[in-house]
Amino acid sequence: MSARDDRPTPHAASYLRRVQYVDASKLEARIALHQRFSTNALGWQRWHLDQIALAPGERVLEVGCGSGTLWGSHAERLPIDVALTLTDVSPGMLEAARTALDTAGVDARFEACDAQALPFDDDAFDVVVAAHMLYHVPDRPRALREMRRVLTPEGRAVIATNGRDHLRELDALLERHLGSALRDEIEFTLESGAAELETVFPLVARVDYDDGLRVTEAAALVDYILSMPGGETLGADAIQRLERDVAPLVAEPGGFEVTKSSGAFVCRG
Repeated sequence: MSARDDRPTPHAASYLRRVQYVDASKLEARIALHQRFSTNALGWQRWHLDQIALAPGERVLEVGCGSGTLWGSHAERLPIDVALTLTDVSPGMLEAARTALDTAGVDARFEACDAQALPFDDDAFDVVVAAHMLYHVPDRPRALREMRRVLTPEGRAVIATNGRDHLRELDALLERHLGSALRDEIEFTLESGAAELETVFPLVARVDYDDGLRVTEAAALVDYILSMPGGETLGADAIQRLERDVAPLVAEPGGFEVTKSSGAFVCRG
């Protein structure tokens, strides 16, 4: 499951800060669906940490940390003396991340900032992590140059995103109930991302995560859809129609099967 298994949105950045990411509740509803119903028992967070491959004493920057699930949920796997700096454009998200890491006993520095203008010195980090967030950034080339700038020459960036077919069955529900499918709006995908990354990083390797969903609970599916952009506008009648629509899907033998296509690019200078 992806901590930022989020979908791109046509709304302005202000909408993301004011509605989608004013706090962690909508993101957590999406995370919960993957934690409970993913078919890969390893779990996205564990797999993602394996790709990051932290070493003791490394300085790590996460750009767009969300609720901090990547670090808080696997505190015992973090090497000794790793120095974490977590950033997000949303103060509400940063507060959720701070709470999660405090609860897990993980020390970190927190900074509210824009990925397009990172407030750090050149060569300040050994590792940069950016998970399921670059499709929200208006100027991706600028953000990627910023990530490369703050990395040491020997450093690595681990950048996660989704493929074109990710959650395509859920997109059909979104189109019926929210008026538009979001899958086609992704501009930074597993299929297209390498070409963008190679303009900044000389070495780019793609690694795919094998997974799917089998959803057996209608309420979890409804909560996911309501968490999406536009879900906050649905009234009681519309929510009832949604509930009636998803009930037979999850009642199928094995549940409602959903395609997942996620992975990461490991980039080096």
